[in-house]
Amino acid sequence: MSVNRLFEIMYMLLDRQNVIAKQLAERLEVSVRTVYRDIEALSASGIPVYMSRGRGGGIRLLDGFVLDKSMLSAREQSEILSAPQGLKAIRDPDAAALLTKLGALFGSRGAHWVEVDFSHWGNRREDVFALLKTATLQRRTVVFEYVGTSGEKSVREAEPLQLWFKNRSWYLKAYCRTRQAYRIFKLSRIKNVRVTSRTFERRLRDGAPWPNPDESRPAPGVRLTLRLHPSVAHRVYDEFDESEYVRHEDGSFTVTVTFPENEWVYGYVLSFGDRAEVIAPRHVRDNIRARLENMLRIYRGNETL
Repeated sequence: MSVNRLFEIMYMLLDRQNVIAKQLAERLEVSVRTVYRDIEALSASGIPVYMSRGRGGGIRLLDGFVLDKSMLSAREQSEILSAPQGLKAIRDPDAAALLTKLGALFGSRGAHWVEVDFSHWGNRREDVFALLKTATLQRRTVVFEYVGTSGEKSVREAEPLQLWFKNRSWYLKAYCRTRQAYRIFKLSRIKNVRVTSRTFERRLRDGAPWPNPDESRPAPGVRLTLRLHPSVAHRVYDEFDESEYVRHEDGSFTVTVTFPENEWVYGYVLSFGDRAEVIAPRHVRDNIRARLENMLRIYRGNETL
C-alpha cells in the first residue's frame, strides 16, 4: 500500500464532492479493487470516507471535513505546511502545487511566517538543480563536466545521493563511477548535466566521513591577524564570530582567525582591497605583497598573465 497514493486519494476527495472508483483507478493507474482497498484503509485510520451505490453514487468525504479534525494538531499542521517553504526557496517547480494540496487538506491557505531565498542575485542554476534532483529521486546516474579547483575539466558519471547546502553554496554528494569513490561536487562547477537511463541501488552512507569537496587533502590551517578598515564593518559582522574580532576606538577592527592556507585564503584577503592589512604571519603578508606587486606590473603593461 502506497502512502503517496492514499495522500493523492485524500486530495482528490477534498477537491471534489464525489468521485467514482473508476476515475480514481485511472488517475492513479491502479485497479478498481486496489482503490477499494485504499478506501478501506483510509476509513480504518479514522478518515470519514464512505461509498454509495446507484445513480449519483461514488466515493466522498463527510461534508465539512478537513484533515485537522481527524489526526493532526494545529502545531503539526503548521510544521507540515512550513516544510515546503524550503522547496520554494530553492526554486523547486513542484513546491507551489504541493503547498496548494496541503492547504486544501488542512483547510488552510498555508504558512507564510518565513521566507528563505538561497539563489544568487545574478545568474541562477535552477536547471542544474532540477536535473540533479530528478536523478537523485529516480536513482539514475548523471553524466557531467566538472571543473576542478586547478581549472582542469573532466567528464564524470556519478550516482547522485543528496543535494547539500553548506556555507552559502550548493553541493552534490555522489558516488563517482569515473573515480570509483565517493565525492562531493560543487554545483557551480558542474556543467552540461545529462540524466542517463542507468539506475543504481546505492544509498547515502550515514556516519562515514565525506571527502574534501575539492578532491584534495585539506590545506593546513594558518592563524591570520588582520587589520580591517571601519568601512568594511558590515563584512566583519557578517563573516566573523564575535570572539574573532576586536573593535577599536577609531572604528577599525583587529581580526584573528584560522583559515586553510591555500589559494582561497589569498583571494579572500585581497577581496577587501585596500581596506585590509595582514599583520601576521609574516609569510602570508609577504605573499600578499608579492601578488599586489605582480598585479601592479600587469596593469602598468610591464607583464602579461
